[in-house]
Formats: sequence, C-alpha cells, structure tokens
Amino acid sequence: MTQEHPTINQLNSAMTPEIARRLAGQLVMIRMPITSLDTTSAQFLRDHHIRGICLFRQNMVDEIQLKKLTADLREIMGEEALIGIDQEGGAVVRSTWVPQPPAAMSLGASDDPELCRQVGAAVARGVKALGFNWNFAPVLDLNNNVDNPVISERSFGSDPKRASELALAWMDGSLAEGVACCVKHFPGHGDTNVDSHRDLPTVNKSLEELQALELAPFQTAVSRNAPAMMTAHIVYPALDAENPATMSKAILTHLLRDQWNYQGVVITDGMDMHAIAGRYGVGNAAVRALLAGADMVMALGTTETQLETLNALTEVIFSGKISPQDIQQKLDRISHLTQAYPCADAAYQTDMADRILMSSAWRRGLTAHGKPQPPARGSKVRLVISADVVSDGVSEAGIPADKVSTMLSSLYDVDTVTFDSAENFDWSALPQDGRFVILASTVRIRYCERARQTWKPDLHLVLWNPFQMLDIAAPALLTYGFAPPAIDAARAWLAGEVVAAGHIPVTGFTLHTAS
Repeated sequence: MTQEHPTINQLNSAMTPEIARRLAGQLVMIRMPITSLDTTSAQFLRDHHIRGICLFRQNMVDEIQLKKLTADLREIMGEEALIGIDQEGGAVVRSTWVPQPPAAMSLGASDDPELCRQVGAAVARGVKALGFNWNFAPVLDLNNNVDNPVISERSFGSDPKRASELALAWMDGSLAEGVACCVKHFPGHGDTNVDSHRDLPTVNKSLEELQALELAPFQTAVSRNAPAMMTAHIVYPALDAENPATMSKAILTHLLRDQWNYQGVVITDGMDMHAIAGRYGVGNAAVRALLAGADMVMALGTTETQLETLNALTEVIFSGKISPQDIQQKLDRISHLTQAYPCADAAYQTDMADRILMSSAWRRGLTAHGKPQPPARGSKVRLVISADVVSDGVSEAGIPADKVSTMLSSLYDVDTVTFDSAENFDWSALPQDGRFVILASTVRIRYCERARQTWKPDLHLVLWNPFQMLDIAAPALLTYGFAPPAIDAARAWLAGEVVAAGHIPVTGFTLHTAS
C-alpha cells in the first residue's frame, strides 16, 4: 500500500474536507499502546492516513514480536512509512535486546569522534533490523547546567564545538547505515532546571549568549545536512518572548529556515508534554506549530487527544490558513526523508561485533573523580542503594538493587542496605563494623541537602546522573549509565582489569564539600 498525496494543483483548486483530513494524517506522528496490530488500530491508521508512528518500551516484548509489529505497520502505512524510536544510548533506549550503546556523556568522556561514528552506526544496524527507519537522536543540547533534571548524561558535553563534532560523528554513522537521525532539542534544552515534560522552561539568555552556546551545535548540524530536527518546548525571550520554540515562527521559520536555510524535516517534541498540552491544548498547539514552521507534529497522547489534533489540523488546512504552497513544502520534505531512509526489512548480521564494540565503548568512558580506589578482592563491603528505581517518563527504569549487589558479590563479601527515600535515610544508623561502604547511585534525581551533608561512603559508584558526584563528598567512579555493559565495565574497574581513563566533558562545576 502506498499513501497518495494530493498535488499542488489539487491543493490550490479542489480542497475538500476529505483531502484536508488526508493531509492532516500525513503531518502527524502518533503512538499506540499495542504490541500487535489489531483490527481497530489498523483501521485507525487507514482512516486517518497516518504515515508516522513512534514506538516505546510498552510496544516491545521481544525481537520476533517487534519485527512482526513493524512489518505490519509498514504494510498499513505504505512505502513512505516513518517508524521512529528513541535509541539515544545510556538510560534512553527502548529496545534493550540489541547491543546497548553508551550514553552521550560517556562518549564525550572518551572524546573520540571515530568511536562515536562506530557507535552511531551500530545503533542504526540494530534498530534497522527491528524495522525502524528514524531514530530521535543524537542530543545536541549542551551540558551547561548541572541542575538540569532531564538532559545530564544525554549530552555529549559543555563545549559547543566538541559536543557538535562528537554528536554529528554519531549521526554520520547512523546515516551511513540507512537510519535517519533527528537532532534535538532545537534551539537547546541544556541550560534549564525545569523538565519540559512537566512544565514550560525559560532560557533567559541574550542573543549573543545563545549564539555562542545553545544555537551553535544546531547551526553546525544544519551545515552538515542533518535530515531532521526536533523542537524544544522552551521559551527563549531573546528569540521570541511570547512563544515556546515549538510554536515560534521567529525561531522555526525566520531563524531556522530563512537565516540558516535549513532544508530538513522539523518535527515537534511530544505535544502531550505538560509544557504544551497543559497550557495551550493539543489541537491549538498543533495548529500553531505547523503555522510556525514545523513539518510534523508528534501527537503522542491518547486516541482522544490524537483525534483532537487531527480535527484541528484538518480544519486549519481546509480553511486555507496554511497555504497550499506551505503544505506542499512540508510534504516534500517528509517525502525526501522517507525516500532517503526507507522503512524496509533488514537482517542483523553484526550482533556479536556490535556487542563487543559497545562493551569497549562503555569501558572507555569510565571516569574517576576524586581518585577513587577499589577495595581489595574479598573485602567486606556494605552496599547502600535505592530499593526501587522507576522510570522518570523519559528514561527507562533504573537498575534494581539486587543486580548491583550480585555484581559486587562476585568480588566481595557484600551486605546490602536499601533505602526508599534519600530524604529519610539515616546514614548514621549504618553499623560501624569496619566494612568498606559503597554508595551506588541508580536514580536520575540529584541528592537532597540532608544526604549531601551526612552521607559518607568510602566509594561512590555513580551509575546514572554523573552530577551526583557533586552531591556526595567521596571519591567516585562514573559510568554514565546502568546498562549491563556499563555494570560489567564497573566490575572490571573494581577488579583492576581496566583503568578509568575518561575525562568529564563538562567545565565550570564545583564539588560540593560536606561540612
């Protein structure tokens, strides 16, 4: 089945509600809570002429199931189908049975563009074999705010030139393997202390500051012909004091299209996020995004909010408020993307080699902070660790305490102490029996002031948010993630098999000193 698009002549002379509805469907990407394509879901895709869907962990059971699902979606949505995934690396991966890539900050710590290219290529081979042709990565946001609750290890670093070089090498690897990338989150989500999934952040910087930092990686990506770019739900008063970037014509059209001459696809971040849905309503926001210059709207909410989006877009297209020429340009850009990176069945022939690559990459990113020393093999150690780590809505759930305990037990005599809440955990209640105390941090959220002041481990294993090293005054080993190869890398360091040769790719922070 092939989706047929109205021609520019039809758009000019014969716009009907039916054509407007078909166009609306071509300009959205949705999600569905399915693991197999049932009759109702298939009919929804047909009825609304949907060509784009983004899949998440809830859609995935195993390789066989997922390949069947993407094949069925491809059959329904046609030759120009876009099947997307967030397979950034680190904690933001949806498919966990393909080789798991290091987080961007781990690759930043390795500081090797060729390694980044190889990792990007390996990620693409893995997801392409599962039926995906669009990966919403890499992140081009700069790591210039240690209090950022959502970016952190997802960024390649704080230096715009070096972060761009590493991230775009990753992109080049993916593109060479036939999987489109979508750099994000334009014009930059690095310097916020608010998560746009929960509220609307503002970046109050001058135009000169934005040009020197946040904007620089995206302008470089434009010069490198990045095929797609995702918008940020953030207000930048120096660029547009009234509208978040997702709905800003000043940003998406005047800056990105007119000044920078960007020719790729612009897609919004999820319009179900509170920064947008809670303030503007999904239908109204979708219309404003397309009018501002976006090509596709990420309508990831419920069926009801997806229909609200489609209805609003149908109405604005039929009314002529979006010109036929603008609609045609959007369709052409999307078609160019699907033709350059077609969605097709592919075999995965490099699984073992890619696993070896990922294992090596995780090890190369290991970073020491404060001259940590592992306890001698066979020592009595006490592991202090969060009992339960749930998903934060962006990343997947963290590693369970028992898996870290099992890893340490292969080297030491381990007593494990878990806590439900860092705010309520009494460090002074730990037995004073001479055991070497290891704190393993397995959550993204930074530590509270009470933990900062009173927790005194001998070694801090930072297995997720690297900036937790600033919270606890103890020597630390940073892995930048908790995927199995990251845990294996930490064990190798503890066993003296590898050194932590990575360098923190962020400047300008200071270590918290407990009083």
